Amino acid sequence: MPALAVADALRDRGAEVEFVGGERAEAELVPGAGYPFHKLAVAGLDRRNPLRAARALGLAVAATGKARALLRRVDADVVLGGGGYVAAPVGLAAASLRVPLALAEADSHFGVANRLLAPFARRVFLAFELPDRDREKYVVTGRPIPAATGKVARPRARAHFAIGVSEPCLLVFGGSLGARSLNFAAVEAFAESAPCAILHTCGHRDYAELRAVLADRGDPAHYHLHAYAQPFSEVLATADLVAARAGGSVFELAAAGLPAILVPYPHATGDHQAKNARWMAEAGAAVVIPDAQLDAERLAREVAVLLADRDRLEAMSQASRALARPDAAERIADETLALL
Repeated sequence: MPALAVADALRDRGAEVEFVGGERAEAELVPGAGYPFHKLAVAGLDRRNPLRAARALGLAVAATGKARALLRRVDADVVLGGGGYVAAPVGLAAASLRVPLALAEADSHFGVANRLLAPFARRVFLAFELPDRDREKYVVTGRPIPAATGKVARPRARAHFAIGVSEPCLLVFGGSLGARSLNFAAVEAFAESAPCAILHTCGHRDYAELRAVLADRGDPAHYHLHAYAQPFSEVLATADLVAARAGGSVFELAAAGLPAILVPYPHATGDHQAKNARWMAEAGAAVVIPDAQLDAERLAREVAVLLADRDRLEAMSQASRALARPDAAERIADETLALL
């Protein structure tokens, strides 16, 4: 999603943009957004399993050769790496062909691919400040977000999800797969009754099970369950308060000026979700619940306390908005084009 936000900004500036990716969500999202998509076979490097690691390295070597041929064929003027598995072979191919290379690090830690490619890059765009970095090469831009984030009219968004304009609304989400602990805590806490409307985008994995639980409770009218909903800017526009994981979506929460209850995923690489949650909490924009301490009772209590204190909720909203970097995609697009 950050890459698509930058691609839109580049296209607005007259650039032709093509994507290279793997088998993950980008295989659907990128063509759906109208961009040419080139698929490379890659795999994550599993350091605990020598056979899988050897296979991943073999795929990366083969992918680098294919990426060189692809960059020649499309006559690429610049390559922007987004830090995923595919970025390493494409970035190495760009360096070998002397095509200008830029990188974007969307998390609060430096990923493996970006660590490998950073010596070859002319610019590295950071979501968060990282210590001891050359300020000319490493530019803190924030994480790119869709241009519509924070700009959708609430009445239109509420009408789309059949939620009253004046009733308070809690948004619960955990990414495209969902967050199992948060999903079931929310349903247990709010299926019978709630101090607000609940808009819950639970991901595809848990949807059928959660739908069955709600059916057993009589399909309560205040509980709006969806496997996934797009555009996400419209989902955010419905909310007065959010309960979520603490991945890259924290920048979208900030742009939408939303207060949050964050439950960081405890196994995130580099513990970056805990760092993201701490970033929002220290600014006064979020309350953090460790995953091990999350249950229905704790979630219901935190939601009730916040919704009952409108002054605190407004202060959290202002603190959230103060963290926003809504121009990240535009800054990255401009800096990338300046490399040509």
